[in-house]
Amino acid sequence: MLRRVLSILALGLLVACGSGGGQSVPLGEVTPRNFSDNDPVDFAAPAPSRYAVHGIDAARFQQSIDWYQARRNGVNFAFIKATEGGDLLDPMFASHWRGAAQAGVARGAYHFYYFCTTPEVQARWFIRNVPRRAGDLPPVLDMEWNPFSPTCAHRRPPANVVQDEMRRWLDIVTAHYGQRPIIYTTPRFYRENNLRQFKGYEFWLRSTAKTPAEAFAGQSWRFWQYSATGIIGGIAGEVDLNAFSGSAAGWTRWLADRQQR
Repeated sequence: MLRRVLSILALGLLVACGSGGGQSVPLGEVTPRNFSDNDPVDFAAPAPSRYAVHGIDAARFQQSIDWYQARRNGVNFAFIKATEGGDLLDPMFASHWRGAAQAGVARGAYHFYYFCTTPEVQARWFIRNVPRRAGDLPPVLDMEWNPFSPTCAHRRPPANVVQDEMRRWLDIVTAHYGQRPIIYTTPRFYRENNLRQFKGYEFWLRSTAKTPAEAFAGQSWRFWQYSATGIIGGIAGEVDLNAFSGSAAGWTRWLADRQQR
């Protein structure tokens, strides 16, 4: 285990030496959060501030990120939108993907699921666009209803169909990347589709008004998206804020355990 932890830290040092836009922080080294929030919530205990490791998720809405400054302000990890459906690539993915790595931010890619395209097509599209590299975070399957889709807003399959499509996507992506993806979801989608049936998967849960224990009773989680209105030096505009479920030492161990093969 120690050897694997050291290998991650060494990888972070190599990234730091090879970057050209600023001074990065070694991958796995925890920097404390230095965030504010335009719409703070008084959470029940344990509040997000009780967790040692914080990060963000980013997509095309985040047009300008100084990843080095964000890293120094406590962005230890970033989940970056890669794909949606079977043909959409987020236009900021390549820039965010490269910038996060250069600054020593642990990075992972997520896929926004689209209910009008088969899971096989969507899995292949994600694999086509997201590199497989040791040290990156696990892939993420983003499962939520999308009322804003111009072509698929009203398609909401029954829970058994949703679960079947999820498993087909997850199986293909697991086989390619060598580890199980993380499932991201919202309280409503989780409840309506009985996602507690997915045993053996880690969850990234969105809950911006309640703690995960209140919004997803009985569900364990690895990441908690607790705000959509975060303000971080180095990032223009608001950004989603997230917490890791464990301690700083637990974060380093988790990174080692979840290296891509």
